Amino acid sequence: MSAPGMKDNVTVHGFSPSGNCHKVRLLLEQLGRPYTWVEVRSDIGATHSPEFLAINPNAKVPALVREDGAVLTESNAMLCWLADGTSFVPSDAWQRAQALSWMFFEQYSHEPYVAVARFISGWTPIDSPRRAELPRLRERAHAALAVMERHLASHDWFTGAHYGVADIALFAYTAVADEGGVSLASYPAINAWIERVRATPKFVALPDNDNEVRARIAASV
Repeated sequence: MSAPGMKDNVTVHGFSPSGNCHKVRLLLEQLGRPYTWVEVRSDIGATHSPEFLAINPNAKVPALVREDGAVLTESNAMLCWLADGTSFVPSDAWQRAQALSWMFFEQYSHEPYVAVARFISGWTPIDSPRRAELPRLRERAHAALAVMERHLASHDWFTGAHYGVADIALFAYTAVADEGGVSLASYPAINAWIERVRATPKFVALPDNDNEVRARIAASV
């Protein structure tokens, strides 16, 4: 499933519990492509260090660096570049555009609610004023999940007829939505899709949160 001529090593600067970072790791593992992972503790401000800002002035992970020093930011852009020429991207232009539309949906209508609810629940103090945002975030998260559920009622995947980049993009934060207090109990098609993704070859799961984070999540739900 690997693209010819795409075996040079890449370095990914990422925070392992981040869904956006895990997207890239999952695809790299499933492609069987060599890579080096550099852990960047974005939760304690490591993305604002002079060293990291020299890589990505936007102070966000993940950041991918090629052997020639070229840098690529934005997780979904990385998915498209890494998967180019493989079965993870549809060869048909219309199906490819459909996959991209789901990836834009993920970043605009899904991640800002599902992922941010998870972040606030797991990485902010119990008395943080940001917790007042959670009811609205969870409401919007369920709206996004309802759109996904409707699609999955008649389709197995989001990347055309087969598993691919749009599924990876949407899976990362959907699979851990409950960590933000967004239950998946009423979405049977999404749950079935999650199991299909987990059954794909060379699948790797997002690392578990540590005990401190788990305690904050439990207190917020």
